[in-house]
Amino acid sequence: MKLLNKKVRLSSMSALLSIFTLVAFHIPFFRHAAENVESGFNAVFIMASLVVIMLLANYFAYYLLLWTGRIVGKSILAFSFVADAISLYFINTYDVMLDDSMMGNVFNTQFSEASGFFSLSAVLYVLFLGILPCIYIFARKTDYGSAKRFAGNVGCPIALIVAIVFANMTNWPWMDRNSTVLGSLLMPWSYTVNSVRYHNQVRERNRQEILLPDASFSDGQKGVCVLIIGESARRDHFSLYGYSRQTNPLLEQDGVKAYVANSAATYTTAGVKAILDHKPTDKLYEILPNYLFRAGADVVWRTSNWGEPPLHIEKYLKVEDLKVAYPDADEHYDGILFEGLGDFIASSSKDKVLIIIHTSTSHGPSYNKHYPQEFEFFTPVCNTVEMSKADPQELMNSYDNSILYTDYLIHTAIDQLKSLPQEWRRCVMYVSDHGESLGEGNLYMHGVPMSMAPKEQIEIPFIVWTGDGTACLKDLDEVGQYHVFHSVLDFLGAESPVFDSALSVFK
Repeated sequence: MKLLNKKVRLSSMSALLSIFTLVAFHIPFFRHAAENVESGFNAVFIMASLVVIMLLANYFAYYLLLWTGRIVGKSILAFSFVADAISLYFINTYDVMLDDSMMGNVFNTQFSEASGFFSLSAVLYVLFLGILPCIYIFARKTDYGSAKRFAGNVGCPIALIVAIVFANMTNWPWMDRNSTVLGSLLMPWSYTVNSVRYHNQVRERNRQEILLPDASFSDGQKGVCVLIIGESARRDHFSLYGYSRQTNPLLEQDGVKAYVANSAATYTTAGVKAILDHKPTDKLYEILPNYLFRAGADVVWRTSNWGEPPLHIEKYLKVEDLKVAYPDADEHYDGILFEGLGDFIASSSKDKVLIIIHTSTSHGPSYNKHYPQEFEFFTPVCNTVEMSKADPQELMNSYDNSILYTDYLIHTAIDQLKSLPQEWRRCVMYVSDHGESLGEGNLYMHGVPMSMAPKEQIEIPFIVWTGDGTACLKDLDEVGQYHVFHSVLDFLGAESPVFDSALSVFK
């Protein structure tokens, strides 16, 4: 009791609570990290960096919360320890991940249902890892110190975290690959951040988009456009654009038009939004599939990826949905997204059909996992996810194989459209969401802010095939992702006040 009556400096209390959080709640976190990091000095460096960042981040959060909130801060902190204890119980007992979908389950579960998950072990978790720390937090008298001391205690951790993060630049791909699982095991950030993410998703789904002026179809001609959104495909690795390796043997025979294009962003969500938007904007305007669906077209979205704006169409199909429809297809690769396209189009009751296929074929770091074995033409390939440690040529080989597979997928769409009756006007359009760094400038993958992004992350392919050949296509020096919206409207004969003929690739 004498110890509790003696004032402790807030810095000491925050440090003690940070160490307790690390030791008590993060065994699953470090177990997963250890199982997924390769051996050697870099593995030790990654693990040590994670320990230090976690200690600093929790120290910063606890100090800031207690100094600014006092008794309110202690109450919030006490609640977080109880929540940490409950979360750890579910992680250890039921092997759950506290991601956004799991938090959605939490918020949509009734107490009578949730109570069935608890046991004596849960009580012990809460008692020893939740209640006892709470008693200490409230019982221990605290010396909060001066404002000058406060500035130093919150500034130093931030500076150190930034320094450690940049010291790990070469390990960012590893962290990106494991961020979902590690983030779901990180207390108290997992359930806090993912609760916010879940509610943001609910709000986004219910968000009212700004409707565009009505579009209509009056030409009475049957038309279909297959829009393929590529993932992390960089233009200079397509032989269509002069790459020395033959990565497009099929498309070179298909009579396609390859436009020079740049992306509007270096990450998926913004890149996909640009492809589907009618103009550059931060606002949520009606996107291409929603717009044409409302106008009466038959619109379907097939995806093995994520990050699209809210869709308001009837036919949204993920890989698991397509596996039910096509049980013989291999769900491990994007080829399943192209199953039965010709049959679907031929059976449509509408004159205008738009099929959007959102692939993930060239997503890193495991490029070699995104194509079937028969497309492993360039060898040997990279088998490590630590891209900075990979042999540069092996990394290039595995990426080029993914482009070779992309060539096959686009050709597959073209081939199926060729089999349609002559009454159908047909078009296949392929555009990537962004490019990809493969070690140039010691950078890997994508996501660098546009103001400083290298050309490898911006320069993308924009490929068009039509049943009429290239005669109906303009000769343009350069196009962009915003050309997609207007080109699709133009090809399908949609009459709309927002249509801009200057942004169409068709004459």
